[in-house]
Amino acid sequence: MEQRFIKKENNPRLLLFFAGWGSDEHLFSRPVEDGYDYLLCFDYRTLDFDYSLLDGYREIRLLAWSMGVWVAGQVLTGKDYPWQMRLAVGGTPFPIDDRKGIPEAIFRATLENFSDAALVRFRRRICGTAEQVKEFLSHAPYRPVPELHEELQALEQYVRRPSAPFVWDKAIIGTDDKIFPPANQREAWRGTAVIEKDVAHYGGALFDRLLSGEEAVWTRH
Repeated sequence: MEQRFIKKENNPRLLLFFAGWGSDEHLFSRPVEDGYDYLLCFDYRTLDFDYSLLDGYREIRLLAWSMGVWVAGQVLTGKDYPWQMRLAVGGTPFPIDDRKGIPEAIFRATLENFSDAALVRFRRRICGTAEQVKEFLSHAPYRPVPELHEELQALEQYVRRPSAPFVWDKAIIGTDDKIFPPANQREAWRGTAVIEKDVAHYGGALFDRLLSGEEAVWTRH
């Protein structure tokens, strides 16, 4: 796993973001709220995690998106950190699941038919609109296609593990999500506070607000 500080100013608070499959720092190098350092996690070909990078923070705001929701649960379960909020976006603790995640047949087809053209189609699906595709491409990850395929293969093996009993405070569901079906997300998040928004799987404006702290979802009430 890659762990990169996008912002490190020795602040007492940390924004810890587990991005989705295929991400890198180019996609999520965006402004964050004053008073926070910002650590981005991506590239889940391994789940090795350097916990020492979290040492010393008095408050941690956890954000996870898509496959990053499952990864965060795996690496953080059982760890006692000063969580300010744990927020999942567009993902579930059951990433390949016909009822609570990505339907198995769809994930399998994506994995078996992966190519440059398939990646282009996938990115269109996560964005939903031509305008959102343009926004995504302005931040597009630079990682090579073979590397992304390796990451997808690794995730397919990892997610066969039991779901981790990690507790999330809130989950955001995009009602236009074509990757994790909204109905499956609702089923997965029974018992967790849910906020539904009219966005696709990837929403650039939503991430701008989440990372900058402007989105009201960060409040406890």
